[in-house]
Amino acid sequence: MLEKINVVNIINISIEAGDKILEVYESADFGVENKSDNSPLTLADKKSNDVITEQLEKLYPEIPILSEEGKHLTYEERKNWEYLWVVDPLDGTKEFIKRNGEFTVNIALVHNGTPVLGVIYAPVLDTVYFAKQGFGSYKLENSKEHFDSKVEESSLVKTAISLPIQQDRKRTTVIASRSHMSSETEEYINELKKEVGEVEITSAGSSLKLCLVADGTADVYPRFAPTMEWDTGAGQAIAELSGAAVTRTDNGEKLKYNKENLLNPWFIVKR
Repeated sequence: MLEKINVVNIINISIEAGDKILEVYESADFGVENKSDNSPLTLADKKSNDVITEQLEKLYPEIPILSEEGKHLTYEERKNWEYLWVVDPLDGTKEFIKRNGEFTVNIALVHNGTPVLGVIYAPVLDTVYFAKQGFGSYKLENSKEHFDSKVEESSLVKTAISLPIQQDRKRTTVIASRSHMSSETEEYINELKKEVGEVEITSAGSSLKLCLVADGTADVYPRFAPTMEWDTGAGQAIAELSGAAVTRTDNGEKLKYNKENLLNPWFIVKR
C-alpha cells in the first residue's frame, strides 16, 4: 500500500488546506467556539478538515481517516484497520488564535500502529516537512515557490533539504511547548543539565517541536503533558525517518497509533 501513496499528493493537500486556514487567519472573525473538552475550535479547523478528508477519500478511498475534527469510530470498528490516515487539520489552534504563526496541518499514514508517512505544513511560514518510509525525511521552505504538484516524488529530493541539517551548536538544545510547560518538564531539564552541563531552551508551538528535533535545530523535546494521536503522528514519522527517536517515558517503547484510547502517553523526542 505504501508504494501506492505519492507524498507529492499529500503535500499538495496540506498546502491547499493551509490556504483555507490562511483565509480565516487573515479575516476579522475566526468563528471560535469551544468543544466538549473546552479546547478551541475555529472555522479554519473545519475548512481545513473538509479539504483534507475530501481529497484523501477521493485519492485513496480504501484507507480510513481518523481526524481530530471528524467522526471518531469505536475501537471495535477500527481495531482491525491495517492502514489509516491520522489527521490534525489545524494543530496549534491556540497559537492560531494568538496569531503567532506557529500552527500546522498534520497528515500521517499509519501502518499497523506505526507512522510510515508524515506531512506537516506551516501555512504562515510556508514551510513543509515531509517523510516516507524508504524515502527519507525532508524540509522544503518557500513551498509554494518551489513545490510543483506535478513533480515526481523522486525529484523532490533535488529541491528539498534532507534531514537532519548539519548544525554547529556548542550546547544541548531542549525544545519545550510554548503553551504547556509542566513541572515534570522542568524537572527533566534540570536532570539533563546535570548530565550535559549548560542547556539552551527554545520554544515553539504545535508539531513544529518534533520538526525542530528532526531538522537538528533541537536535540530533545520532552513532552510531559497530554497529546492526542493526531498531534504527533506526522511529526513522529518525520522525526524517526530523520534518525531521531520518539519513545514513551514509562517503558522506552515507540508511540503506537489507533489505540483504544487515542490519548498519547508522555514521551521524549531525542536525536
